[in-house]
Amino acid sequence: MQRKRSKSISKEIFTSTALILLLSLTLMGGVLCALSMAYFSQERRTALTSVLDASTALSNRFAAMGQDITKPIADDALRENIENGFELFHTSSDVTVFVADETGHALLNTQTDALTATPVPEDVLDVLDAGEDYFEQGTLGGTLATKHYVAGRRIDGGQAVAYLFVCASTQSTYRYLEDSLSVICISAICILLLAMIVSMLLTRKITAPIEQISAAARQLGSGDFTARAPVNGCEELAEFATTFNNMAARLQTIDNARGQFMGNIAHELRTPMTSIKGFIDGMLDDTIPESEYKHYLAIVSQETGRLARLVQNMLDITKLESGEYKVQARSFNVWDTLTDVVLSDERRIEDGKIDIQGLEPGREPVFADPDLVHQVVYNIVDNAIKFTPPDGVIRFQVVHSSGMVYVSIENTGDGIAPEALPFVFERFYKEDRSRGLNTRGSGLGLHICKVLVNLSGGQIKAESEQGKWCRFTFSLPAADPRQPAGR
Repeated sequence: MQRKRSKSISKEIFTSTALILLLSLTLMGGVLCALSMAYFSQERRTALTSVLDASTALSNRFAAMGQDITKPIADDALRENIENGFELFHTSSDVTVFVADETGHALLNTQTDALTATPVPEDVLDVLDAGEDYFEQGTLGGTLATKHYVAGRRIDGGQAVAYLFVCASTQSTYRYLEDSLSVICISAICILLLAMIVSMLLTRKITAPIEQISAAARQLGSGDFTARAPVNGCEELAEFATTFNNMAARLQTIDNARGQFMGNIAHELRTPMTSIKGFIDGMLDDTIPESEYKHYLAIVSQETGRLARLVQNMLDITKLESGEYKVQARSFNVWDTLTDVVLSDERRIEDGKIDIQGLEPGREPVFADPDLVHQVVYNIVDNAIKFTPPDGVIRFQVVHSSGMVYVSIENTGDGIAPEALPFVFERFYKEDRSRGLNTRGSGLGLHICKVLVNLSGGQIKAESEQGKWCRFTFSLPAADPRQPAGR
């Protein structure tokens, strides 16, 4: 399935910024228009009411003179005075004033082209008849040719009912709103241009470190574990780059360890296999006389056993480090494990004329997996027997301190060189770098010890004084002394 193409960060930021600005400006424009309309409506209502009051006073004055303004005025002078009075309101306040009779038809007006032949609607007259002033923004039911602010009131026409209306055009309001919207639109365009420039600069600042991290990730994906991302930019990107670099360093370490592991395995397997093949070929081509077959077959048997142990150790490490092995911790006496291991190697100890000291079985319960602890003790004791010279000493000590039990196994002999101590628990590490036939062990025993002790909740360390002694000490969680300790 084809993957949908994603937008770039710069487009995403600009789109989001532009959308927010457009929505904000639109909302601002809508609010501005609504507030302006409300303001102008209130302002016009107040102004028209003032004109309406003055016009009503003028109408009442003529009514007091006995003139019915709902009928044609015969006196030219009087008619001129009335028209001049209304015209004064028209010119001074820019309003249209007209008087309608009881049927809604206009009788007097100051601007003929502002009116149509349509009478004022009856529902408007009913409101005025109720004694209330009328105000609207519109055409007064078609009486006005265009939209106006309209204020109306019922007045004393003399001998009949009359209605006075004062109207102001809405064109100025609309022109103001159009000008305001034009300013908003121009401002919006300028703001969007500014936002585009800012977003481009901002995205360039943000995406530059991301692109560098992406390039480093592509290098890493292609197998180049030396790739690193520069730690710069904002705090989050710097932290991301640091995390990426740590991951790359870890992968590089794992890759180096894997290469070294494969090389070590190949070397460890090749050495005994070469020996086995050489001895067998020597027997087949009669290079080795038949009388020496037994001797060389014994060597072949030893090398085959070495291969078997190496393979088993690698399987054990794989199982342990993959988490397949389930630790079955329980309370047991660690002295029983030490005694069992020493007794199982009694023949080798006697043959090597080794003196065992400190093995004074008591009761020191620990909470761990007995099988794992047995393997740790066996590996350490096996190494001690290998490297203890005749008439040498292997010394045991068990100490309980701060909820942990510390087991020490020390042997006399050449010890370990100071520069080799930090590496004795690494895979395939041997102080003798020749790794030849005379090098005993596979270099996995102590690494397995470290893994097993860590699984048991403890730590292991090595100490040595070169040419004198070597000591391995590991810790295990102490068990509750009130619980019975099994074997």
